[in-house]
Amino acid sequence: MISIRRADARGRTRLPWLDSRHTFSFGEYHDPDHQGFRTLRVINDDRVAPGGGFATHAHRDMEIVTYVLEGALEHRDSLGNGSVIRPGEVQRMSAGRGIQHSEFNASTTAPVHFLQIWILPAARGIEPGYEQRPLPDSARGALALVGSRDGRAGSITVHQDAAIYATQLAAGERATHPLAAGRYAWVHLASGRAHLNDALLQAGDGAAISGVERLTIHAVDPAEVLLFDLG
Repeated sequence: MISIRRADARGRTRLPWLDSRHTFSFGEYHDPDHQGFRTLRVINDDRVAPGGGFATHAHRDMEIVTYVLEGALEHRDSLGNGSVIRPGEVQRMSAGRGIQHSEFNASTTAPVHFLQIWILPAARGIEPGYEQRPLPDSARGALALVGSRDGRAGSITVHQDAAIYATQLAAGERATHPLAAGRYAWVHLASGRAHLNDALLQAGDGAAISGVERLTIHAVDPAEVLLFDLG
């Protein structure tokens, strides 16, 4: 079964410096029908104005993945990490037993557009940690592994039975993913238009998948896609 979560049905937070769309309940947006999917807890589609950002705040017991679509995002945390995340990179921060961080648009002239994804960890109270890696070249034209429980193939390490795939497809290109028995998937179309099997997705749409043996993503326009393979 493929169940579509349309972009315009998501929750929204509007501030002078922030326009955020929430696939699942988050902050003041509460939707009892969309509290997460399996261990996937948050997909926030954030646009931050030049110079704007999230001041230092705390997290615990969450795997936080950041994926920049446009612009540049500056990250600082209580572990001493400081970096700028740009398109073509993926970052993982394990909050574990406690971490503080801030995120700001790295530009004073251009907006930044990024996805922030939260995944529930398999265990509470783990050691906080941080990784930032470039997307593999294989992410162009095919689904490439960018996050996994064991950090295989140069992917970021996610402390949960979850694998994250990403792809950038030109119009007309296809990418496929086999879904093993007993596994679930969430697909998020970050940009463009694409068919997911027989369903047409627009930018910002998501889809919950179960009981499907093979997923095919066929780009109608240039498209960027994230796929979460979940236990």
